[in-house]
This record gives sequence, structure tokens and C-alpha cells, in this order.
Amino acid sequence: MAILLIAEHDNAQLKGATLNTVTAAQKIGGELHVLVAGSGCAAVAQAAAKVAGVGKVYLADAAHYADQNAENLAALVVAAVKATNGYSHVLAPASTFGKNFLPRVAALLDVAQISEISAVESPDTFVRPTYAGNVMVTVKSGDAIKVVSVRATGFEAAATGATAAPIESLAAASDMGLTRLLKRELTKSARPELSAAKIVVSGGRALGSAENFQKLLEPLADKLGAALGASRAAVDAGYVPNDYQVGQTGKIVAPQLYIAVGISGAIQHLAGMQDSKIIVAINKDGDAPIFQIADYGLVGDLFQILPELTAAL
Repeated sequence: MAILLIAEHDNAQLKGATLNTVTAAQKIGGELHVLVAGSGCAAVAQAAAKVAGVGKVYLADAAHYADQNAENLAALVVAAVKATNGYSHVLAPASTFGKNFLPRVAALLDVAQISEISAVESPDTFVRPTYAGNVMVTVKSGDAIKVVSVRATGFEAAATGATAAPIESLAAASDMGLTRLLKRELTKSARPELSAAKIVVSGGRALGSAENFQKLLEPLADKLGAALGASRAAVDAGYVPNDYQVGQTGKIVAPQLYIAVGISGAIQHLAGMQDSKIIVAINKDGDAPIFQIADYGLVGDLFQILPELTAAL
């Protein structure tokens, strides 16, 4: 039994979610191979080779993999699986990266995808959330090849710095030419990346404006070395960009400390942060649903509490 894991990266660095996916693969068992597809991404392959538990790294380096579009990447993965005829599992992080191409892989292999697993019970049995995380279901697959996306928050990151695994070149499949990336807009910040941060400070619609996000939340986040997040309501109101959104339709986070400010605790938001180790809620409504899962709660006016809390740090 062998596992093929598709690495998430930006052609320069290996993304943290890949390390969590390696841990999931180790729990499944079997030899683990990692596929790095991109352009000018040799450094990523070298980093992947040093992750504990990786037996081999395949490097597919070609210009048409630079943007990792779903059509080209899926075709490469399917070709690799069919060429060896020995992979029992295909894994990828359940991030935007994995959600983009993995369903296409499952369709081309004519198997069912098992999405966002948070635990492994056996090589063919997995636990995954449903109903916005309110119900955990156990899924058993009878497919010869299991196509699985892994929720990074469910697994610890694999260790790095181990003896390097061998790296082999993998012939690139032809460019399908079905899509073309025109532009990519990325929000740049000196703060930690939201999905990988150990501390997250999130704000809701109760903050009232983008100016209040900057005035009240940013100083607190800076003192804590935290990433900034937001509820969907705050994003829809235009207070912050979309990539700040935490929730079922945003990013899934599980930091050591999550501070929810002016967030009522809608199911959509709880689905994205309820696995946080310690949850602190600040809300003027003592009956807000967020307090049901919070470890610590402050009932009061956030416009008074936040400046006092920031000054006390």
C-alpha cells in the first residue's frame, strides 16, 4: 500500500497544511510519496524531502504548472496514479488548493472523494465533520483508490529536518490549455498567516466600521503577535477583505488562542474556529451563542474593554 500526497506550495515554500497532511498519511499507514508540481520549485521538493515520514518525492517542474490550475494538476496526478497502479490513497490538504483540483481527480478516477477528514480510524475508514461541524460522521470507503482531502486542524504538523528522501523527476503531462490565470491579488501583511497562526483575534459586525477594526483590533493583534480574522458579517459589510473570513465558507483555524470580539457565534462561524484550544469571547449580549463554546467570556462594551485590554498587555 502506497500513498500519493500532493504538496501545497507557492513555488518557493512548502505550505504548512502539507505537514499536517503528512501526519494524516502516516496514520493511514504505508509508504508515502509526495508530488511537487510547479515551476522553478526545486527548493520546495528539497523541503518536502526532509519531512519526517516521506519516503520519496516526485518533482514535476514545468511552466504550465506554475499556477497549479485544476485541469493540468489533476491530469498529472491521474497519470501518475495510473502509471504506477500501486497507490491506494491520494491525499491533499482541504484548503483552497485541494478543493480546487482534488474533486476532478476523483471524477477522473471514477471514485468518491472523502472530504475534510479530521481523524483516521483505519486505511479505509475516516471521520469527517458535517452540518457545519455539529455532527461527526464515520465514513468507510470500498473504492480501490481513496481520494481524500485532509482538514489541517485535525492533525499535528509533521516534523521537519529529517534525513532527506530521494527526489525523482516526473515527466510533465501536456498543457491542456483549458484555463489561463489572468491576475492574482494577494493581501500582504506582516502578521502571521491566518490559517497557521497560533493566536487569532477576530472581529464581527458589532465593531461597526473598517476604521474600528484598525483602531481597536489591530493594536491588540500587534501586541499578541496575532493574525487578524473576521466573521462573514464583517466581511460582507466591507470592514475587511475576504481572506480575513473565518468560518464554514472562509478559513478553518485552530490556534492556541482565539479571541472573538463582537461575534455572536453563528453556526457558520463556529464551524471555522471551534477546534481552537482556548476561546475568549467579548460581547455585550450575555446570551450570545459564542459563550456556549468559549473558555472565557467578557460581557460588556467592546469599545471600552478592548482599549483596556490592549493597555494592560
